[in-house]
Amino acid sequence: MGEIRVGIIGVGNCASSFIQGVEYYKNVTEKDDLVPGLMHNVLGGYRISDIKFVAAFDVSGQKVGKDLSEAVFTEPNCTKRFSSVPRWNVEVKKGPVLDGVAETTREKFAVNPNQKPVDVAAELKKAGAEIVISYLPVGSEEATRFYVGECLKAGCGMINAIPVFIASTPDWAKKFEEKKLPIVGDDIKSQVGATILHRMLTRLFMDRGVKLDYTYQLNVGGNTDFLNMKDQQRLKSKKISKTQSVTSQLDAPIDPENIHVGPSDYIPWLKDKKICFIRMEGRKFGDVPLEVELRLDVEDSPNSAGVMVDAVRCCKLALDRKIGGALLSPSSYFMKSPPEQYTDNEARKRVEEFIKGERER
Repeated sequence: MGEIRVGIIGVGNCASSFIQGVEYYKNVTEKDDLVPGLMHNVLGGYRISDIKFVAAFDVSGQKVGKDLSEAVFTEPNCTKRFSSVPRWNVEVKKGPVLDGVAETTREKFAVNPNQKPVDVAAELKKAGAEIVISYLPVGSEEATRFYVGECLKAGCGMINAIPVFIASTPDWAKKFEEKKLPIVGDDIKSQVGATILHRMLTRLFMDRGVKLDYTYQLNVGGNTDFLNMKDQQRLKSKKISKTQSVTSQLDAPIDPENIHVGPSDYIPWLKDKKICFIRMEGRKFGDVPLEVELRLDVEDSPNSAGVMVDAVRCCKLALDRKIGGALLSPSSYFMKSPPEQYTDNEARKRVEEFIKGERER
């Protein structure tokens, strides 16, 4: 089927897990059965080994100038190392800082003022990038808009892995549609993470006739994502994204005071481990109370990488088919804040139809 040429914005823990995974699963074929961690061995004819990294951008003085294969293991990255990574011969280039660094992470990211930003669109064109993944820190509103503009200039499809609302904003989606470039977004789900578990439990309550009165989701972790979100202003979009992802599964609205969803604290020694606590209180037959409590313990970044390998391949299928704009079906299954919300079962059905070419978007 050919290569899928990918550019990375933000060489952090999520990028590290994704890039490690491409090497880890390089020999997987359609003949392999029940491969741990994969939803699709081969998707639309594309294997994971077809993904090639051709460009990368960061602002950390510790990563800029290094080969991508070295940068993914450079501090403050702290995710689990589960695979070796070949030398990609892709130098991490300096992007503009803009609002990409919070006060809480300034020391960790160690921006070097002597390193000058490159022309991002020109670098993407030079590298022949087809798809760009944004792994910018949560709250990077200005930086996200800048990179979206550079992707459009360079003629690249995009996957927006963070909760800055681009694919789900009609004006932005229209810009991609006009250029016949696909975008998948916004805010990537994990394979089995806090959001999808909370969504599925909420849907279960609805389907079984249980009235949900109160619920919370509390998350703690020790990576720079959690440190970044100690800044309450940057946390705002994340809370909106995670909350609407859960409330979209309700048949009737819940009082905003009765639901709390969002990252709660940064605990350095947890590193890339994320611990989630979900509590749900409702009423079943006869208004008799029902309570559910759940604790989830995961390595955070690999949890999103398993979804990203499919998102990239769906984006490539759209490029092959000359489909532009927001990809509704892939976004609904892979993202927390897609343009259109469905139940996860319906979203899975739609993405399978998209892969087969039975659904345009």
